[in-house]
Amino acid sequence: MGEGALKSQLVSAVRTGDAEAVRTLLERGADPDAVDANGLPVLCVAVAAYDEPVAEALMEGGADPDRVLPDGTTPLWRAVEGGSPAVFSRVLGNEPRLRLPEPARERLLALARSWYETGVVEELRRRTGASGPAVTARVLDDEYDYVDQVSLGGLVVRAGHGAILTSLEWAFRILTPVDELIARAVGQPDEDHVNWSTVCWILTRRRSFETWSAVVAHRHHPDPAHRRFVTDYVRTRGLLRTGPDSYEKKESAYLAAWAAEETDSEVLAKVLDAFTEYEHPGQEAIGLRYATHPDPRVRREVPYALSTDAAPFTPAARNALLTLTRDPDAEVRIRACTVGMRDDDLLPEITRALLLLVRDPDAAGVRGATTAALTGSRDRTPAVADALAALLDDDDQLVRLEAAYGLALHDDPRTDEAIERVGPLGAAFEHDHRASALWQWRWRKKGSTAGQ
Repeated sequence: MGEGALKSQLVSAVRTGDAEAVRTLLERGADPDAVDANGLPVLCVAVAAYDEPVAEALMEGGADPDRVLPDGTTPLWRAVEGGSPAVFSRVLGNEPRLRLPEPARERLLALARSWYETGVVEELRRRTGASGPAVTARVLDDEYDYVDQVSLGGLVVRAGHGAILTSLEWAFRILTPVDELIARAVGQPDEDHVNWSTVCWILTRRRSFETWSAVVAHRHHPDPAHRRFVTDYVRTRGLLRTGPDSYEKKESAYLAAWAAEETDSEVLAKVLDAFTEYEHPGQEAIGLRYATHPDPRVRREVPYALSTDAAPFTPAARNALLTLTRDPDAEVRIRACTVGMRDDDLLPEITRALLLLVRDPDAAGVRGATTAALTGSRDRTPAVADALAALLDDDDQLVRLEAAYGLALHDDPRTDEAIERVGPLGAAFEHDHRASALWQWRWRKKGSTAGQ
């Protein structure tokens, strides 16, 4: 294929958002810095379209994020202005601190700071002269986090400049004061906002005792959003721990003390959620303390506090779990059942609770988890198999798949019909253990029949 044809196909693949085609064309020799009919590098086309996968493919293929354009900008500059942290992170590239001279770094920081401090709406008004109302929509910026996308005067910009500024500072090893970073995070007091998640992630990477101390000091802040941020930070640290951690004992003791003092129910639930990622000798006592808390969000965390290292339950923990299996809140019940079902003494009561849950129309939100609990239960009585068979009529294919898998584990004669009721499974289930088990069940049955 000639150079001209490769370029034409690459431009087309970028414009249609076909990241796999982009990768294939780059492997065949297409120029990652090719320009379209308007003279715009294809990386800028991906940036303008907020197409993270295509931007990633182009960067991996060697596209230059620092190429100076006729208007004096660069693809990286445009990614900062566009306000999408996901796209920006792809275009930033490796080792920007070493790649970019100090004046260029300062200009990028000033650009991100200006957008953040001015605000997207006001900046768009300044640039376009538009006086009408802005149109704002919440969009997913990556797989997990959202950002506001603002349209005004014919321009569209995402309001993730706080996250971009935070990422740039860290990329250039500027240690912004912790209080300033947390203020950025709680400016949009939602754990799923890009500003919040970016600040939390970068603070977990700053591993000094000074950073840790400055973050956890916000436990005493009067604004619950600050305290929620601390729980997210500590929980993230616990989840990311891959080996011995010098802060582990400090954090578990810190969370234990906090759990005894917190009065805001939402924050308390998050403290307990973070606390159960650690080990602490007082964990069960804290769980028992909140087993009858009036807020179901708090009670939902109690079962995990009562379960420590698969050790046998104490009588007090067993009684509390049994009570929680009858809780008015369905989420509390399923969590208590899931945690307690390893206990032989509790299993009969838990099975009864699960059978009630799976038939409860008000517990539809936990039906998938209830089905999985029945499937994983050591109880192999006909009542469990019958409940799984009844779930084959559920509208949710994942519930039907889990139920069919449970019947296969029971070696129930209804499994063959159950597999038919699951319906076609797409490529996403290629490595799913449940789909594999159903295939193996049919293969065994076919072999058994052939041998007769």
